[in-house]
Amino acid sequence: MGVVEDTEPPLKRAKRLADETNGFSGNSSVRGSSVNNSLGDLMARPLTSQGDDETIGSKGVIRKSEFIRIITRALYSLGYDRTGAMLEEESGIPLHNSIVKVFLQQVKDGKWDESVVTLHRIGLPDEKAVKSASFLLLEQKFLELLKIEKIVDALRTLRNEIVPLHINTKRVHELASFLISPSNCMSHTTSGPGKESVNSRSRVLEELQNLLPASVIIPEKRLEYLVENSLHIQRDSCVFHNTLDSDLSLYCDHQCGKHQIPSQTVQILESHTDEVWFLQFSHNGKYLASSSKDQTAIIWEINADGHISLKHTLVGHQKPVIAILWSPDDRQVLTCGAEEVIRCWDVDSGDCVHMYEKGGISPISCGWYPDGQGIIAGMTDRSICMWDLDGREKECWKGQRTQKVSDIAMTDDGKWLVSVCKDSVISLFDREATAERFIDEEDMITSFSVSNDNKYILVNLLNQEIRLWNIEGEPKIVARYKGHKRSRFIIRSCFGGYEQAFIASGSEDSQVYIWHRSTGKLIVKLPGHAGAVNCVSWSPTNLHMLASASDDGTIRIWGLDRINQQSQKKQQVQGSSSNGVIHRCNGN
Repeated sequence: MGVVEDTEPPLKRAKRLADETNGFSGNSSVRGSSVNNSLGDLMARPLTSQGDDETIGSKGVIRKSEFIRIITRALYSLGYDRTGAMLEEESGIPLHNSIVKVFLQQVKDGKWDESVVTLHRIGLPDEKAVKSASFLLLEQKFLELLKIEKIVDALRTLRNEIVPLHINTKRVHELASFLISPSNCMSHTTSGPGKESVNSRSRVLEELQNLLPASVIIPEKRLEYLVENSLHIQRDSCVFHNTLDSDLSLYCDHQCGKHQIPSQTVQILESHTDEVWFLQFSHNGKYLASSSKDQTAIIWEINADGHISLKHTLVGHQKPVIAILWSPDDRQVLTCGAEEVIRCWDVDSGDCVHMYEKGGISPISCGWYPDGQGIIAGMTDRSICMWDLDGREKECWKGQRTQKVSDIAMTDDGKWLVSVCKDSVISLFDREATAERFIDEEDMITSFSVSNDNKYILVNLLNQEIRLWNIEGEPKIVARYKGHKRSRFIIRSCFGGYEQAFIASGSEDSQVYIWHRSTGKLIVKLPGHAGAVNCVSWSPTNLHMLASASDDGTIRIWGLDRINQQSQKKQQVQGSSSNGVIHRCNGN
């Protein structure tokens, strides 16, 4: 592998492209018919049914009455109405207070005047919530009156009931416009007689759940939320978590083992004849591309069983190929020769379909536009150039760069153009605002990569440290990763695994290093290569497939350690090609 002097920026590899706030004033004025006098003494105080002070669970923090009500709510939500009613009767713990039951039924029946009166009888201490809920009820009354063409009654409701609430002025003006042109309100409500009215009132009930305290109206999916939250906490606290959410179960606590991390060599690709400097999986996970000091690039095909075979060897460069990058649609790849030319290749045929170059200067890094309709390149004269697919130059500028652009990328949303502009500085150029921000590092930057969500940048430094930067707003460091070796060569790292929860990197000590992204904890070191590991890539579609490229001229494909995984499960290990057997592919 070529050596990069510490006094010069590493130039060997290229980066892959990788409600309005409402004020309340005045008193509410509500017009409507009265409800039965029996409701006058029914206030929505905390229910005093049996079990209110009783707790369950080993830690005594779960109130039995709340637990029962949440289960009852879930039963009704799932359509088990008879079972829910039976639980209320047998436990003696009603789902809702009597006056709340009356209130909810009035909303379902569209008795808006009565429901507003009942709302005030509930006795909520938060006047703001009462006003907001009253507004919601009266708004629906207004819309339903318009629907049945009772314009005068709708106007009276707006003027005498809604406006005196003195809230949500913008919405009040919108409602007033519906009086002038009633047809405009059709897009805002589907209420009216029959099923449409029921659907609209169900929406009102859902919004009331967000406005009123959960102790008054228990949220419909509260049990589901609690269970999901519990599963997510278990998942997020699992350092080795690398499985899909569909693998989570309610039957037992979730805990992954280290066996969920790709740590076993399952295949060695040996078709390159010299150091392998760069590799990258396609976005669809069906291919792997690699580039080498041997002046070639290779497209590898990943079969349904995970076995990888050579598809095309791309020949044409006269110098080492420092990077190979997939187009957004995976139909083409770019290869960047070391201070030579950029070539574009058709993946299906393996043919070179275009070359990009600029007289007198050469590219040392390249990338794709996120729409695939153009390419970008860092040049030897410290400029950045852009071409369309036909090779017509679109832009070329230098800016504040004091060194050759050794790494360059455009975020997937097309907003940021990211490049190394000085020894220890990364430029974040906002293409929409035409403004530039900078990440200032403490040492020389050797490479970087961008996360799939465009919110983070992983920066490799000369001082054997990898740093994770959050670039939302003002850039800030959120994690550091240490342990790998780097003294002379460019070493590349990547995001990977479930929701990109891991960081993987090559190393000059011939090993692959994997850290937990959030904690920075080193999880595993993978030996096997006989030379410096220059680049790693984690499959975007197979959580358990990782590839590494090395100075030993090989590419290693890492998968799950099936033997140890089955031993942990105390299962009989059957000898098969997937259990510890290494397959080799030399392109023949």
